[in-house]
Amino acid sequence: MAVVTSGPTQLEIRGVSKSFGGVQAVSRVSVDVQKGQILSIIGPNGAGKTTLLNCISSVFHPETGTIVLEGQDLTRLSPARVAGRGIARTFQNIALFRGMTVVDNLMLGRHIHMKNGVLRSMLYWGPGRREEVEHRRVVEDIIDFLEIEAIRKRPVGSLPYGLQKRVELGRALALHPKVLLLDEPMGGTNHEEKEDMARFILDVNDEWGTTIILIEHDMGVVMDISQHVVVLDLGEKIAEGTPAEVKAHPQVIKAYLGTKATV
Repeated sequence: MAVVTSGPTQLEIRGVSKSFGGVQAVSRVSVDVQKGQILSIIGPNGAGKTTLLNCISSVFHPETGTIVLEGQDLTRLSPARVAGRGIARTFQNIALFRGMTVVDNLMLGRHIHMKNGVLRSMLYWGPGRREEVEHRRVVEDIIDFLEIEAIRKRPVGSLPYGLQKRVELGRALALHPKVLLLDEPMGGTNHEEKEDMARFILDVNDEWGTTIILIEHDMGVVMDISQHVVVLDLGEKIAEGTPAEVKAHPQVIKAYLGTKATV
């Protein structure tokens, strides 16, 4: 498929705020995410990055503001309904079913599309069998795409951490999302695993046209693969722009990146 360049605004985040007790985790944050874009959210620990992703995916409902995907207001929907609208995510701490195989974890990622339900779609008769065959085909395509054929039947809990991260990406992709939220997909991985994950993220964006919102602490990765970067500090947006613009922004250097020499 042809490379997809950034298009019109697909996801609108307007004035979103979320607090926990007396702590203001996110304060009046607004971001426009363009269709086909890779957008990275960076900032120090406690800046509100994961909280913002949790608001987008409806794990939390914001106290103020709106979140709109392609004209549909997601702000007060349940997580399941947000997923049904086309938003999938991975988590900072891996959230896989460790006793299940890679294939079965990815099949669970298809649950939104299973008209007969998860259990019936895995049974081998009638409509359940026909639907299971189709979902299995989608999952096998993702397994090929992520180059995890050799581990497809292994329990997830037996896999190295880097491969578990890849499987979690696969489960999110099984939803066939319009927007993919990745919360530190390279956290805890080695250099080779980071390179592999960066390649897969770029391929998902290029070949599938999926919009990606990424939280990542490795600034080399952020600057290499992002088209747009948003910077949070203490829950507020302090800068946004291209990687080059953000890298040179005085507030960003002061709050997060240290000195220009270390970037």
